[in-house]
Amino acid sequence: MNDCLFFGKNENPKLIKNKPERIIKKPIQFKFENENENEKQIKQISSSNYSTIFLFKNGKAIEYLHENDSNKNPSKIQIEENIQKVTVGYQNEAILTIEGNVFAKGSDIINPKNRNEFINISSLIEDTNDRIIEDVVSGEHSIYLLTSNQNVYGIGSNRYCQLGFDPETFKEAEKPILMMKNVSKIFSGACSASVFLLNPNRELFVCGYNQYSQKRLGELIKENKKITKIQNIPKGKIIDIQCGSIHSLMLIENENENPKRKLYSFQGYNFIPNNKAEHNFQFTEIKSSLFENDDDDILDFSCEYASNLILTQKGKLIVFGWNEYGQLGTGDTKNQPIPIQIELPELRFNEDISNYHILCGVNRSFLYYSSLSFSNLEEDLIKLFRRKEFCDISFKTENGEIIEAHKLILKYRLNQNQNEIEKLQEIISNKSIKESNQIFEMIYSNNSKINPILYSEIKEIINLNEKIEETMERIYLNENEKDFIIERKEKQYKFPKLILIMRSELYRGMFLSVTNDTSNKVTDYSELSNKSFQIFEYWIYSNKIKEEIEITQEIIDEIETGIDYFQLNQTNPNLFDLLIKKFNN
Repeated sequence: MNDCLFFGKNENPKLIKNKPERIIKKPIQFKFENENENEKQIKQISSSNYSTIFLFKNGKAIEYLHENDSNKNPSKIQIEENIQKVTVGYQNEAILTIEGNVFAKGSDIINPKNRNEFINISSLIEDTNDRIIEDVVSGEHSIYLLTSNQNVYGIGSNRYCQLGFDPETFKEAEKPILMMKNVSKIFSGACSASVFLLNPNRELFVCGYNQYSQKRLGELIKENKKITKIQNIPKGKIIDIQCGSIHSLMLIENENENPKRKLYSFQGYNFIPNNKAEHNFQFTEIKSSLFENDDDDILDFSCEYASNLILTQKGKLIVFGWNEYGQLGTGDTKNQPIPIQIELPELRFNEDISNYHILCGVNRSFLYYSSLSFSNLEEDLIKLFRRKEFCDISFKTENGEIIEAHKLILKYRLNQNQNEIEKLQEIISNKSIKESNQIFEMIYSNNSKINPILYSEIKEIINLNEKIEETMERIYLNENEKDFIIERKEKQYKFPKLILIMRSELYRGMFLSVTNDTSNKVTDYSELSNKSFQIFEYWIYSNKIKEEIEITQEIIDEIETGIDYFQLNQTNPNLFDLLIKKFNN
């Protein structure tokens, strides 16, 4: 059964059917009216005043519309492709599919004919080579798309320059318009008319509404006329940014400070609606003894409008801000100016706490359990396939469309047999581009759930019983596949260039910026010892640590620095957690 708590506004329609209260003031267990839904595992929840969407691990989703009393029952979202992410804004919602398409509805700008019908907005991008989407985020009246080529597009209103153009000359975009290139992550929120853009060099840019100084531009203006780089950001690594209507929060991690993670407000965390407090033009650290202990750091946080939730590594739920609909779970509807802890009597963290997430959805909140559907390697392989920059083999679909892949991956996933590649080409020649993409994603991830019917057609030519980790270890053991050298401290380490691209954003960015460079060697100037670097080397392929490696505190400290330096894709299992576990044993 789903492990999910709910508190806040409970109407239009009622999310908690067996409770007559309009407002649920304390966290209670959420259950779907349809008992079958309770057996599904929640992957993600997204909520605003417009709607709440529950996404399940099986790639299906249901939505509750909050517009009027006539929408009393949830409805299943009718998208043929498997859904990877859902995001809800003010009167809009968007869905990212595992194929890299984005469907959106709800805005007269996006679909003037029928605001209740999903349309594929990623297919409207003029550059046909830029239509594979890696991430999507909804804002107040706009939607932002991050492509596999690290370009950001916006669609919707530009009233407050939230698309990055002068609103006096450009009012709205009916099709996705290119906002900025070389972006690694985007941040906005359901009630936010601002968007933040982080590039691979960890420089932060912003555009949009600024009446309450959310953007720290140094002067009180309602909106900026262009995308602007933010100055004077606190030192450290930006973990996440959550955007409300009148404030935003930023979580920064700094290994040299205690606590390591600090939360900063872009306006002043003690803001309460209708309060005439002076505008604060500095990043303000949110301090509280509830999460300043070194052994209980901030794990997750969320904000919307002026409500704020924090979850710590020891399972404490801390809240502050606007509380008109009981969305802070304090047991009343009084605004809360300082952080306080909320009791969670119905929730026992009987699973890894890192798999719990919190969501502040304007006037209702959720705390729920969601573990990853794919392993770290499976996710990275699928991303590698979608990005296309380093593909070196192509196939033709039934309509003559070209789909690209990587020889190295196919060589090891297809039994290292040229005949299998020829059989694959024969299968692809009879499939649509959509089916072909699904076939390759199943080959890359060995996940048959993407399309079980198609999987039955290709299972004879792939390593059906071999896990991705086992495939990667075979590549690791074959020296002939290693075509790139990293020189460090009088020692050379060899890697397949493609594996470095897949696992490290540092090297992916490096290879992207020197596409015409034929060099197969680079010098590493990191401060890691060779022993620590060898741990990285093996983990990159296998997600494991060699049994014979002895872990010391010095190695743990070095690895912690190295994860950040190499910008390793860290999801599951987490390298640092593996080291700690081995060290403690």
